[in-house]
Amino acid sequence: MFKGHPKGLIGAALSNMGERFGFYIMMAILLLFLNNKFGFTGAEGSIIYSVFYALIYVLSLAGGYIADKTKKYKTTILFGLILMSIGYFLLAIPTPTPVKNMTFILILTCVGLLSIAFGNGLFKGNLQAVVGQLYDDPKYSEKRETGFQIFYMFINIGAMFAPLMAVGLRNWWVQRSGFQFNADLPKLCNQFLSGDITPEATTRFTELAGQAGNTSGDLTIFANEYLNVFMTGYHYSFGIAIFAMLISLVVFLRNRRTLPDPAARAANKQNTQTIEMDAKEVKQRLYALFAVFAVVIFFWFSFHQNGQTLTLFADQYTRLIKIPLGFTTLEGAEVFQTFNPLFVVFLTPIVIGVFGWLKAKGIEISTPRKIGIGMGIAALAFAVMAFGSYGLPTSEERIAMGGLDNTQRVTPFLLIGTYLILTIAELFISPLGIAFVSKVAPPQYQGIMQGCWLSATALGNQLLFIGVILYNDIPIWATWCVFVSACLISMFTMLTMIKWLERVAK
Repeated sequence: MFKGHPKGLIGAALSNMGERFGFYIMMAILLLFLNNKFGFTGAEGSIIYSVFYALIYVLSLAGGYIADKTKKYKTTILFGLILMSIGYFLLAIPTPTPVKNMTFILILTCVGLLSIAFGNGLFKGNLQAVVGQLYDDPKYSEKRETGFQIFYMFINIGAMFAPLMAVGLRNWWVQRSGFQFNADLPKLCNQFLSGDITPEATTRFTELAGQAGNTSGDLTIFANEYLNVFMTGYHYSFGIAIFAMLISLVVFLRNRRTLPDPAARAANKQNTQTIEMDAKEVKQRLYALFAVFAVVIFFWFSFHQNGQTLTLFADQYTRLIKIPLGFTTLEGAEVFQTFNPLFVVFLTPIVIGVFGWLKAKGIEISTPRKIGIGMGIAALAFAVMAFGSYGLPTSEERIAMGGLDNTQRVTPFLLIGTYLILTIAELFISPLGIAFVSKVAPPQYQGIMQGCWLSATALGNQLLFIGVILYNDIPIWATWCVFVSACLISMFTMLTMIKWLERVAK
């Protein structure tokens, strides 16, 4: 698979694998962690989640600017890994739940999230820029698109196992502490302790508490104990990410010599022709890039619902998957988060093969056109969700009922199928979008343009909370229709710019 590609590609991919492991732990559990830890019932957790995910990407602008100015891409990447490790350490501290000192614990959590976001800003875009620099060598330039697809596939291997390990550790801790896992109990515990629980929900809480290990018969004691044990398991899950980051750090240090060094090139006054570019061409390239950035905002607003409304849907409306392991059972909404990276790993070689076969037949689809097609595929995924969700109770009705039992929930294959289609869309957009930015960006702006690509993702992420507001206030099927519309708008806008973008990318 790596034949014909530069030596540094595998080192960069493996370095990113550990970082993605931590990232997908965050994606799988962050919203549920915030809601259950602090007893949020509205959009509070979603707003924190949205701001965090926006900062992860928008701070890539700062990271790109630093690296472009200093030409020390690898040093900037190194500091990013260290900062992320510190952030995961702060989140891993098992503070008591229910939270007594709300202000202090919430600030501590936000500081940890900010450290992860800034570290990611130093790391992610600059590593992508370095991978792009590997393909600036003429003998590798034709392999750029495929190289980024391979890079994207490898980094998702870490993401594939992260949700499962996080869920396994949390559920093991719950069982080790003498309780049984139940996804509905943390919400019911918070509602009971706050006094905001209906009689119907109280009846269900009493029944589930008995099944989960309430031997005292006192629901107040049980609610406090169960919440503390459950959330401690979440804290330990964040601890796994620390070890993943340290592995990523070691891999990067061992392989950094195989990665290009723009600072050394500049010092030796090499690559002068590549660095200098006609001002008019620079302007055209930047216009094209910013046009693409603007369009993909709507796509990321929809796609990254996998950590928000799709996770809530898995937790509240979907029959959960149970995978017995002997010492514990993998069960929880977070398990669904493993399907996206799993599909990325297994579908990437197929997508690369199909594109290669088409090229051999003389049918070459340009990168901008592939991105537009991907947006249409994403619209199809949310259309499937809208069809499968039709007729389900609204969020308000579900809360009054105290949750849904298995007979009222939908098949897990609805979400699995949706993730499959969304992954295909992702493979048409994310790695190819990164490759497009790498190819079109003027050499002196490589880091900051990768940061701008990620900032477009940030703007989409900043809008994620809108999805949760809609999810809580309108029928579930109608929420998915909003994302269908957003993806279709992205697709048609992209297709109207195809000829111009293809001309600039030549």
